[in-house]
Parts: sequence; C-alpha cells; structure tokens
Amino acid sequence: MLRCDIITIFPEFFREAFDYGIIRRARAAGLVETVAHDLRKWTSDKHHIVDDRPFGGGEGMILKAEPIFAAVGDLTGCKSRGEYSSQTRVILLSPQGRVVTQEVAVDLSKKTSQIVFVCGRYEGVDERVCDALATDEISIGDYVLSGGEPAAIVMIDAIVRLLPGALGNQNSTINESFSESLLDHPQYTRPTEISGLRVPDVLLTGNHQEIARWRREAALKKTLMNRPDLLK
Repeated sequence: MLRCDIITIFPEFFREAFDYGIIRRARAAGLVETVAHDLRKWTSDKHHIVDDRPFGGGEGMILKAEPIFAAVGDLTGCKSRGEYSSQTRVILLSPQGRVVTQEVAVDLSKKTSQIVFVCGRYEGVDERVCDALATDEISIGDYVLSGGEPAAIVMIDAIVRLLPGALGNQNSTINESFSESLLDHPQYTRPTEISGLRVPDVLLTGNHQEIARWRREAALKKTLMNRPDLLK
C-alpha cells in the first residue's frame, strides 16, 4: 500500500477530494491511504503560529521550518533526509521546483511506500525544509497557485492511477499522452457525424493495422501543433 501524507494549514481542503473516481476505488481496494495533517498540530505556541516575516525584508510571510521539521519527523520517524528509507519521499510543492512529468509520476508510483507532501503557502517555505527534509521540490506548472494544496491533489491523482490494480484496464496507462513523449491521438465516439463533422473514415473500417497507423500519425501531428518541445 502507498501512504500519502499531506502537511497543510487547510486539512479541510482535502475532506472530499479523494472520494471520487479512481482514487476512491484505489482507497477502497487498499492500494492507497491518504491523510491530511494540520501543520498547526506541530506548533508549540498558544496561538499555533506557522508563519513569520522573511529575514532581509520583503513582502508577505514565510512558512516556518520548525513545525514542518516536527511534522515530517513524526510522519516518517526520521529527523533528516539522510535517514529516510529508500521507499520514502518527501515532496515540497513549490513554484521553484522542477516541473512534474509523467516520468516522475511513474517513478513515484513504482518506488515508494510513503510520500509526504509539504504544501507551501504565502510567499514560500523556509529554505531549510528543502535543504534538510525534501527529497524532491516539485512544481505542477509554470504558474503560481495560492498554495500547494491543489498541486498535492494533482500529484496524488497522477501517481495513484499508475498503481497496479488502480485502473480496470492497466493498458490504459500505456496508450495515453506522454507515455512515449507524444500526446495521445484524437478520440471519437457515436454519432459518426455531428454539425457536418465526420469521424475519420479509417476508424470505421475495422482495419486495425490502418487504424494504428492513422493514430500514430495523428498523435505526431497533434504533438507538433500543441507541444513541439516533446518531439525533441
């Protein structure tokens, strides 16, 4: 089983996030467990303060390192990155991280039994969390979110669907976008014509060899149009 621990100041954000679709079925089947933890639980002051002004000045507030160190320590049983087991990953979700890819999701689905997601907020997280605790600093795209909570949901969805048994047909993870650095080919269903737009005739022939060739060419064209960088 894969255990996903989420460290956040808004645990209620995840109250129903994983109660649908593939993740719900994976949880019911005992393939994954998801737990959201309130970072304030690991504060030591009466006001449960988790942020402070940045040294050197600047706008906004920074999430403090102390409660995150305590939270990760309790959840992993380790005080620093060097003590983790080979199947434990601590992911700091941050716009400064490397952008996640399907390859990263596949790696996480195969080589981990516990993933701790640290959700950033405000103007960021004390860098010592990245230096001493995080095995990975990951961004889900070149844009800024209000916090790491939506990114955690995206990451967990991308990982869980790759777990053996999570999908009804495991081949679905093979024949899809990014499985071989290409976008997926266009898909069609009934009716064969709508508003003058017809399904490509080759898909109606039953000739599997010709259909496979068309899909390959269509995937290449779509990738060239929308994501030419992938063709490199």
